[in-house]
Amino acid sequence: MYAEFDLTIPADLPEALTALAAAGTRAVPLSGGTNVLVDIRSQRIAPDRLLDLGRVHQLREITVDRGRVTLGARTTVGDLLASGEVTRYAPALTEAARVFAGQMVRNAATVAGNVACGSPAADLVPPLLVLDAELTLSSVRGSRTLALCDFYTGYKSDQRAPDELITAISWPIPATGSFGSFYKLARRKGDAITVVGVAVSLALGGGCCGGVRIALGSVAPTPLRVSKAEAVLEGQPPTPERIAEAARAAAEECSPIDDVRATGAYRRHMVGVLVARLLTNAIQAGN
Repeated sequence: MYAEFDLTIPADLPEALTALAAAGTRAVPLSGGTNVLVDIRSQRIAPDRLLDLGRVHQLREITVDRGRVTLGARTTVGDLLASGEVTRYAPALTEAARVFAGQMVRNAATVAGNVACGSPAADLVPPLLVLDAELTLSSVRGSRTLALCDFYTGYKSDQRAPDELITAISWPIPATGSFGSFYKLARRKGDAITVVGVAVSLALGGGCCGGVRIALGSVAPTPLRVSKAEAVLEGQPPTPERIAEAARAAAEECSPIDDVRATGAYRRHMVGVLVARLLTNAIQAGN
């Protein structure tokens, strides 16, 4: 059974922020509900109040301006797939959206909801990490910007204050010649929780790699960038030996666990395999 809770449906963002500030620590924002309602039904969370953001239409938009792509927090996964701007400026994010759950879930699930749920297996987070994405956190006290790579503090914990909403996710338009991709390893093609997720992004110039970003999902308490692996290739020629070294470094930086979907050893092995594969594909695309 669902828990008992009060429901607030604000008409716009200022009303939403005011309601959240007044509700205290037991209020939970509700947008797509694909995680929140499941958690309530399973009694993993028991909020006193749900703040339904369905009428806050200004949070559902995709804009490109002044060298940045910005997603409103209520942008759905389906919206990502329908956006030519996202396909052009964030192909790895489009690839993640394409394998995100099933069509009905994609039509409801939101980008900010996937970020805020804090799951290590959140499919949209690794592509956003390799884009150097930033979050806009808003409250009645004002707004602040936080790099996504600094957002998580541990498993399902983050730096968002109780009275703050994620209102936007943005990233700089990638440099010309940049290539990015994402791969989801799962036990079946549809509606499957990720066993290992890998996103990469890099550019080639003068025979060397630049802007190298490698992010992993489902292999640590949070999605993460693997900076030591990135450093192996940054500013260096993309030789097969360096790609293999970067893949080994990525496997060493993660901390996977055993669960019903895979062993930690298998996950670590596949990190090395997939990082090498995606780096090789990105380099071949740039040549």
